Amino acid sequence: MSMGTKQIALAATAAALGLSGATALAQQAQDVKIGFAAPLTGGQAHYGADFRSGVTLAIEDFNATKPVIGGKPVHFVLDAADDQADPRTGTTVAQKLVDDGVAAVIGHFNSGTSIPAAPIYAKAGIPELATATAPAYTAQGLATTFRLVTSDSQQGGVLGEYVVKDLKFRRFAIVDDRTAYGQGVAEEFAKAVKAAGGTIVAQEFTNDKAVDFRAILTHIKQSDADAIFYGGADTQAAPFLKQMRTLAVKGTLIGPDMIHSDELLKIAGPAAEGALASSGGSPLDKMPGGKSYVERYKKRFGNEVELYSPYAYDGTMAVLNAMKKADSVDPHKYLPVLKATQMKGVTTNELAYDDRGDLKYGGVTVYKVTNGKWAALQTVGTK
Repeated sequence: MSMGTKQIALAATAAALGLSGATALAQQAQDVKIGFAAPLTGGQAHYGADFRSGVTLAIEDFNATKPVIGGKPVHFVLDAADDQADPRTGTTVAQKLVDDGVAAVIGHFNSGTSIPAAPIYAKAGIPELATATAPAYTAQGLATTFRLVTSDSQQGGVLGEYVVKDLKFRRFAIVDDRTAYGQGVAEEFAKAVKAAGGTIVAQEFTNDKAVDFRAILTHIKQSDADAIFYGGADTQAAPFLKQMRTLAVKGTLIGPDMIHSDELLKIAGPAAEGALASSGGSPLDKMPGGKSYVERYKKRFGNEVELYSPYAYDGTMAVLNAMKKADSVDPHKYLPVLKATQMKGVTTNELAYDDRGDLKYGGVTVYKVTNGKWAALQTVGTK
């Protein structure tokens, strides 16, 4: 064999070995589990599905960058669980995800599940990024809790002040479903109304499984309220609103973020006209990355963005970027980096957390149903 032939053979062998090594490297990519928990069955399943889609899209986008962490290629996979919006099931799910060895948890969705699950994740040192809005979620003082959306204290306060000072309502009836979420946001709304000069003329309670509100509405009708605030999910708010119109109870229905959904419009129909709601952050079409996100979301899932998936996307990206920056998927090593997050996301120009894990720049938008659609009236506190 001539010298030239030997060089060609050696080059071919080296190329083959290099290709073989690259292939082996790709095959040895480490799977890293990202936990997810939300209601995937029951009346709030549509929220859970939208929430999960945001996490899925973020994981797929990040995997497409072929990430290498700790000197090894990694591939993130979703470990999703249905907590059924039930606190007891939520704690069971939380322990399962910990036992599964997840590196982070995006969820839970409800305050009632997120709050009791938080200590389980904290004990394991695993960050939990939840859409829980009850102030009690981050008030537990756990180093691993982060909030994906604006808290009830911000939402209830903005909405309560707005309806008194801007819309000139004076007399309010308040109804909540006794969940951590519903009760918490109702309390914050009541505080803001009173501080702005309004009066609470009736206060009633229901539960998150109720479908008949006629007794409550009959009592409220006698109070001559200008508006009725409902703290709870759209699955109850919609029949509440329909029965309110049937019984000719006057006043405007007001609700926090869960009431601001297409689901309420579908169920309540024409009865929804004039209803008011607040929602954390900016309207989707006003978000910095909203337009692009909507296009990619529709292409990937074949349906419209509902409400929470952009926040789930940003939270997931914050976790994955923190792992990349810390060069580790170990929660104890990347947690300090996550706490120091400052990134531009779909929902905001600066995603950042305060000392408790709340969003520094959450913002709140007030909406009104006009001609069968939610129309934004005012946005405050965004960046």
